[in-house]
Amino acid sequence: MIRVQQQPFDAGQELTALKAGRTNIGGTVMFLGTVRDVSDGSDIRAMTLEHYPGMTERALQEIEAEAQRRWPLDASLIIHRYGRLEPGEDIVLVITASAHRDAAFDACHFLIDWLKTKAPFWKLEESPRGANWVAAKESDDDAAARWEASPP
Repeated sequence: MIRVQQQPFDAGQELTALKAGRTNIGGTVMFLGTVRDVSDGSDIRAMTLEHYPGMTERALQEIEAEAQRRWPLDASLIIHRYGRLEPGEDIVLVITASAHRDAAFDACHFLIDWLKTKAPFWKLEESPRGANWVAAKESDDDAAARWEASPP
């Protein structure tokens, strides 16, 4: 399931809802991404995430579908926020569930790596020095590339 939204989410409630009535799930992995107050040595006052509605959801659905093709997932959830967020606010939630923990761990890691590099979001960081668009990081590209080089 995919949701792109401005409003905050409750990770605990989302996890409970995902697992409700599912006794076939043996392993669940959850990743919660949060706005930090420092980026590359600069204090961050806020981060604004922009996206193109429709295009973003399609891209996230394709990323989720790829994880489901690669691993035997019983359930998955991606929630990604947009708009202006302050340090301490949650940006992204990824939950994967499978009969076995290895599939849940690997799929969650894959989803985070691909979301970071392939999801069409643009980030503007506000610092005391002004606002700057966040550039892609080589380390994120390297993390995503390992999944392209060695699918399971």
